[in-house]
Amino acid sequence: MAARSRELAAKGIDVINLSLGEPDFATPTHVKEAAKAAIDSDYSFYTPVAGYADTRAAIVEKLKRDNGLIYTPEQIVTSTGAKQSIINVLLCILNPGDEIIVPTPYWVSYLSMIQLAEATPVLIQAGVQADFKITPAQLEAAIGPKTKAFIFSSPCNPTGTVYNKAELEALATVFERHPHITVISDEIYEYINFNGKHESIASIGQMQERTVVVNGLSKGFAMTGWRFGYIAAPLAIAQACVKLQGQFTSATCSITQRAAIAALTGDLAPSRAMTAAFKRRRGLVLGKLRAIPGLICNEPDGAFYVFPEVSGFFGKSHGEFHIKNADDLATFLLNEAHVAVVTGEAFGAPHCIRLSYATSDEKLNVAMDRMARALALLK
Repeated sequence: MAARSRELAAKGIDVINLSLGEPDFATPTHVKEAAKAAIDSDYSFYTPVAGYADTRAAIVEKLKRDNGLIYTPEQIVTSTGAKQSIINVLLCILNPGDEIIVPTPYWVSYLSMIQLAEATPVLIQAGVQADFKITPAQLEAAIGPKTKAFIFSSPCNPTGTVYNKAELEALATVFERHPHITVISDEIYEYINFNGKHESIASIGQMQERTVVVNGLSKGFAMTGWRFGYIAAPLAIAQACVKLQGQFTSATCSITQRAAIAALTGDLAPSRAMTAAFKRRRGLVLGKLRAIPGLICNEPDGAFYVFPEVSGFFGKSHGEFHIKNADDLATFLLNEAHVAVVTGEAFGAPHCIRLSYATSDEKLNVAMDRMARALALLK
């Protein structure tokens, strides 16, 4: 889809890209200034694999301030993005043949990472009618003698789903009966939460002792290209990740680490303003999409995605276009409406498509109108 979008754009066609998984905002000024100061102060040498001591201390303070979680710096490992943080953990805790439970829809890389660890994913399906959230009963039914871990994101990519405290407590009750399971909680969209306070499953009961919290700067601080993620984990897992990462990449960028301190300890007003803009855009997009017959949308409580169910268009046609699945519909929208979306197939949800509203209100209005006209052609 990305390649086809570029081909059309190269021909002079105005393609509106709603496939982007990154904020369209600039990194906050005080963070950029901290990076400039770090360059001028010659932070240009190798750093400890887990990160500078004061960078990890800033993460410890952030987790205490925002999440009520108490860690030591030794339990923190910084990496080149939350993606590396996740694969570090999976490679350290999973053996060939182990099972890991994955609520579906899932972030696209989870299954490939599990494959690299030679483990087996056990998928739990949750549809739009359930707000893409699994139930405790589904979780209990998925647990078996080979279950080693559970991985999920909240707020979620691709759905925008956010588990509230009561829902997390209900899942934690199940985990309490299975103390051998490690929970990996991907919280990279923490600050892009429209319900107010973010809830981490690590803060519930004794869950911190068996939960790895994954976070970073990419989404909440508009720093995707800076490549900074981190884990807060039980000490043994953190130590294992340091050993592993030391043979892959060593530490993340020294300049980024100085910027991270400014981001994590500084003014959160830019992040809050960005989240307010995303919330407004969510309303714009949902209003337009819900007026299109055949689309089924929930109301996502976080991130910057809408994940409509589109199976109502399967079996329909327009000219040479025959829609058999979400892949076909995404291709149709690109060619007919010149709007790029992502097929739900990539996220384990072949009846859905993902739209990102991380772009301007003007482009979103035009894109939604183009989609409405194109979808009306399918009969």
